[in-house]
Amino acid sequence: MPTITRLLVANRAEIASRVFRTCRRLGIDTVAVHSDADADLPYVAEADRAVRLPGVTPAETYLRVDLLLDAARRTGADAVHPGYGFLSENAAFARAVLEAGLVWVGPSPESIEAMGSKVRAKELMAAAGVPVLTAPEQPTEADLPLLVKASAGGGGRGMRVVRRLGDLAGEVAGAEAEAASAFGDGTVFVEPYVERGRHVEVQLMGTTVVGDRDCSVQRRHQKVVEEAPAPGLSDAVRAALHDAARAAAEALDYRGAGTVEFLYDPATERFFFLEVNTRLQVEHPVTEAVTGLDLVELQLRAAEGGGAPVDGEVARRPSRDPVAPSGHAIEVRLYAEDPAADHQPQSGVLTAFDVPAEPGVRVDAGFAAGNEVSTHYDAMLAKVVVHAPSRRQAARQLAGVLQRARIHGVRTNRDQLVAVLRHPRFLDEDLSTAFLVEHDTTAARPADPDATLAAALAVAETHRAARTVQQGVPVAWRNVVSQPQRTEFEGHEPVSWWGGRDGYAAEGVTVRRASPDEVVVERDGVATAYSCAVRGLPGHETVDVDGPTGHVALRRVPRFTDPAAAVSAGSLLAPMPGTVVKVLVEAGHAVEAGQPVLVLEAMKMQHTVAAPAAGTVAQLAAAPGAQVAAGEVLAVVEASGGGEA
Repeated sequence: MPTITRLLVANRAEIASRVFRTCRRLGIDTVAVHSDADADLPYVAEADRAVRLPGVTPAETYLRVDLLLDAARRTGADAVHPGYGFLSENAAFARAVLEAGLVWVGPSPESIEAMGSKVRAKELMAAAGVPVLTAPEQPTEADLPLLVKASAGGGGRGMRVVRRLGDLAGEVAGAEAEAASAFGDGTVFVEPYVERGRHVEVQLMGTTVVGDRDCSVQRRHQKVVEEAPAPGLSDAVRAALHDAARAAAEALDYRGAGTVEFLYDPATERFFFLEVNTRLQVEHPVTEAVTGLDLVELQLRAAEGGGAPVDGEVARRPSRDPVAPSGHAIEVRLYAEDPAADHQPQSGVLTAFDVPAEPGVRVDAGFAAGNEVSTHYDAMLAKVVVHAPSRRQAARQLAGVLQRARIHGVRTNRDQLVAVLRHPRFLDEDLSTAFLVEHDTTAARPADPDATLAAALAVAETHRAARTVQQGVPVAWRNVVSQPQRTEFEGHEPVSWWGGRDGYAAEGVTVRRASPDEVVVERDGVATAYSCAVRGLPGHETVDVDGPTGHVALRRVPRFTDPAAAVSAGSLLAPMPGTVVKVLVEAGHAVEAGQPVLVLEAMKMQHTVAAPAAGTVAQLAAAPGAQVAAGEVLAVVEASGGGEA
């Protein structure tokens, strides 16, 4: 039997760190591979050895089988763990690892190949008696809505909902292009779309059922909140789900970790096969929390040929008896994205990244403060997990942990996650894949005027600390006070305050303490502390304020604007950094309002930039393949009838 002594993780960021953690505990040496964009991420330093993969795009780096195998050879690795995403479900990569004489930490290439095509997988599952969804080859209006899905991929890429039959051809073409870019295979298929279905999945180790999860809260068909066990299922439905998953595993003679995903219709209590993920799932920590198992350790044990891959108490159970869960665990995926702007991916430097470490809290992070979030990979920063005796306790604790976290530098979905965890429907287990569509979780929080005051005083204190002033005379102090000082931040009312011999003052509040890092104000007898972080040049500061109501990022409005910063009306600006993959019009062409002009690709997703109004394309400033920064002018549209849109 092989014994793994040095493991290469053919992946990056959070999942690489996660695998390394188990390897350290087991005494296994570790090897990291990294692109140029990932060289400073924590997982690289956590590994015993690291190998550079020149380039930044997945095609240049993490999808290069030859470079990965060469890295294993050069470092003396004797095993490869694929993580998730990239080549984790690539049968050819698994075979190449085995042919190189290395241990493959995953299911057999035959199992991966059988499930690699969702079309073929449905045929196999139907033959095994697992219920599947099917759509006619020539759908009609009666078959709507439909779902277009990529056969080779996952993570919501290459997936489109079709509600009008006339849109089907266009959505199929768009899904094919996105799937080809993300997975190298543009094959798609169509199936019925269940409007208020739930996404329920069963975790397997070999043919042993380890537990179930609910992953229904999604955006763009990508999971956002996951929990174990799946709430609100009857004993009969849960048992049937486990039996169907076991039948799927037995049909494949499955080995190692895998997940069978189902679409569950609460209205009818029926469920349908979606796919088998022949790898470790992103959401595996919630199963680990409620079972006490280390699924990565079990993967390694199975790869070493250690027999039944579930240890301890579980190994003594009959294979048809699932692991009994203890308590409830909820995981959220913290993304660098702006939910208020249609979840547009964000990039930039994480100037602060600190999630409170508390009992029952687990943070699997791929980034640390000072790291740059690039546009080349998935937008997930970390997974935050809470395990508690009950579901409501877990939701409450997790919402509190997220609200107290200090995350600065890029916009995230943190506030949306808190809103979901505290939403009455979520707490009442009213779940579906349409949750984020049906319930507004992106509404802005009520403005906290004391937060902007704290930011203004933190800026003033930062200036005072940096200046040489007359002994004993505070900054902004005047012998004869004629009017208050005013500080203005973008999107907020100006803040008025006074600076005197005894400190600061503002209308309606008492300033108890002020420094560049913390401001304490008292209103109506209640003192509140605000943590502040001031960055940037004088007059152009950005201030991150963390307080009881959460975080707010403020940008100071300079007293004098720079004319060079203005852009022409009618300019189409890049909503995020990315690569131009398509230009759909030519200069001089007429366009209608909302007509697609360009397509950007960022963080593995494609985003369409449309004309703001009907008019003529006066200028095209970007060509296919061009790398553009956020806010960069891509095109200019002159409005119909003269002028600019």
